[in-house]
Amino acid sequence: MSIDQIVTLLVLALVVGALIWDRLRPDVVALAGSAVLLMTGVVRPVEVQGAFASPAIIALASLFVIAYALELSGLLDRAIQAGIAMCRRIGAAGLWLLMAAIGLVSCFLNSTPIVVLGAPVVRDIAVALKLSPKRYLMPLSYIAVLTGCCTLIGTSTNLLVDDMARIAGQPRFGIFEITPVGLPMALAGGLYLFLFSGKLMQRSLDESELPDTGDDRLAAKRAIDDVHVGGVQVGHAELFAEPRPFRPVKAMIASAIFVGAILLAALNIAPIAASAFAGAVLLILLRVITADEAYGGLKPDILILIAGMVVIGIAMEESGLADAITRALLGSVRGISPLAALIILYGATMILTELLSNATVAVLVTPIAVALAESLGVSPRPFLVAVMMAGSAAFATPFGYQTNVIVYQMGGYRYLDFVRVGLPLNLLTFAVAIGAISIFFPF
Repeated sequence: MSIDQIVTLLVLALVVGALIWDRLRPDVVALAGSAVLLMTGVVRPVEVQGAFASPAIIALASLFVIAYALELSGLLDRAIQAGIAMCRRIGAAGLWLLMAAIGLVSCFLNSTPIVVLGAPVVRDIAVALKLSPKRYLMPLSYIAVLTGCCTLIGTSTNLLVDDMARIAGQPRFGIFEITPVGLPMALAGGLYLFLFSGKLMQRSLDESELPDTGDDRLAAKRAIDDVHVGGVQVGHAELFAEPRPFRPVKAMIASAIFVGAILLAALNIAPIAASAFAGAVLLILLRVITADEAYGGLKPDILILIAGMVVIGIAMEESGLADAITRALLGSVRGISPLAALIILYGATMILTELLSNATVAVLVTPIAVALAESLGVSPRPFLVAVMMAGSAAFATPFGYQTNVIVYQMGGYRYLDFVRVGLPLNLLTFAVAIGAISIFFPF
């Protein structure tokens, strides 16, 4: 091994160890690893600069601003009020319709703020209907994650895999290119949750008592304030503590800009990073949102974490460590078919996602996936899609994805509740994803 490979491997091991140790903020850990790689010359300053200005970072930051504009316009509060009225009319079925609507939004906006906003609402409606919130909060998290897998911009994982694949010389994904795989996963997972999640949680539901909170939405939302993932707060519940006045003109403009940004990317007129960035700037120019509010809508901890992990991914690629790991992997599975390699890659990625952050896994596995496909002489496309799906579809622990942590505390779940419901969901989505990838992304 070369000196650069040894340094990269040591930094990688220390970063992963620190993330598992979970005593330091993940964004600080990622930055520290990037600093060591920069100081030792494994990566150059221009590569670090490129990581912090990567299309994934620009797209995510811009989408955060657009989503915040929608929040400030009162549009989301108005939608929530309509959902509450519907659920009061038709009962428990309305909660599933509300969760489906939240999932639809999660196709285009990051799932974490969507669940931060929607979980207290689902909880309070369940309490008002004399139903256990446990029955609905875990499925809400799972549905948001599954629907986020349906588009390129639904989760930061997809954008990051796309960015890392570009660094490895692969063409970019279209915004709806992965929908033929993500949509069957979401439909199968949603049907499973509707039919079986209640039965699998029955013992926990029998032991739980309905909280005596009435319609106290503020108390429910404040509960999220205590939720941290590796020291990083995953939501700012105070933003939603008080209903915002509805401003129809601003809501209409923000909605139109959001839809326009999606359409421009979907029609391949402009990359999502460009269209979302232009949309965010246009919102400021039209005074739908002020510059200070736009900065407030950014989530720097998430952006810095992703940028720092991209630097580590670049170091793996530039030092040749990714190729070395792939050669070792191929040596242990020599002679297997591309389909078997795809199954192994998906399973390994899914297991890693249960232990580490999705951003970390995307950076670690994407270069290996590309090199593995090239070594087998097949298209890297199906392997990249597998990393996207498995990098988000982590359901068997409450710590596999940020939204799971939110509902874990709010619903008062036990760890085994996630194992009972999430493990079968992992296996189901695994099978559906492999089947769909084989059909829509041939080797």
